Amino acid sequence: MSDVKSARPLSPHISIYKFRPTMAMSILHRITGGALYVGTLLLVWWLVAAASGPAAFATASAFFGSIIGQLILFGYTWALLHHMFGGLRHFVWDTGRAISKTTSTTLANATIIGSLAATVLLWLGILIFG
Repeated sequence: MSDVKSARPLSPHISIYKFRPTMAMSILHRITGGALYVGTLLLVWWLVAAASGPAAFATASAFFGSIIGQLILFGYTWALLHHMFGGLRHFVWDTGRAISKTTSTTLANATIIGSLAATVLLWLGILIFG
């Protein structure tokens, strides 16, 4: 062996990758998974408040009825739907289908578009019919 060091990097570095929609969806899938933990804690707070009596429930309802609370609920809805669509995308990949570069990119784009569209439609339905 020679003492000459190789010019190759020892491990891949972020600068050699071209950012792709599938990479973005992977990152967002992890972020939404973490956000679901926080949102579920808020759901537990609401349920405990409902079981604790009118005063506790009024406090929780006031929070979730505020602009901040509504934004958090909208974000929680999107995180839940995005994580679900991402999970379905991974389920399809686990069957050995849709793993070509173009198809996986199309599915990644469909995940973000579908989750946003489903969130908006769900909230419009709640506002109109709820």
